[in-house]
Amino acid sequence: MLTLSEKEIVTIANYLLKGKVCYYQEDKKIIHHLPDEEDNFNENLTPEEEDLLDEIDSDPMNFAEFVKMEPAQESLIMDQFTEQFVENKSFQEDLYDALTKSKAMERFTFLIEESKNYRQKWLDYRLQKYKDWVMEQVDSYNTLEE
Repeated sequence: MLTLSEKEIVTIANYLLKGKVCYYQEDKKIIHHLPDEEDNFNENLTPEEEDLLDEIDSDPMNFAEFVKMEPAQESLIMDQFTEQFVENKSFQEDLYDALTKSKAMERFTFLIEESKNYRQKWLDYRLQKYKDWVMEQVDSYNTLEE
């Protein structure tokens, strides 16, 4: 049964937010992180990263994999944040408008980054949602183990 400390959950969530894939090595209680192959398919892995992948392949039951949210999930949390936390109706409309256009995530992020009132609220909210996402993956991993 996989259990993680709050510190480990935050660490994994932060790596996922940076676009990494994480592997939790159960026997050593170590968090490993690698570039996400889907986003960085041209990036060459270091010899250490190659060795880690070989180790994971040879003993997959000893590693729990954690992946970032799908774009649809990210979009949903942006929408939820806009609805729940943005009181300024004009800014709320700008965010909703950004979410309906191409490159919605980039447009939304740009607006939030420029906002003094909502930037930190968004970062805190998104981190919390990613911590919840890590715990959902722990639950799925534990269900598969049973």
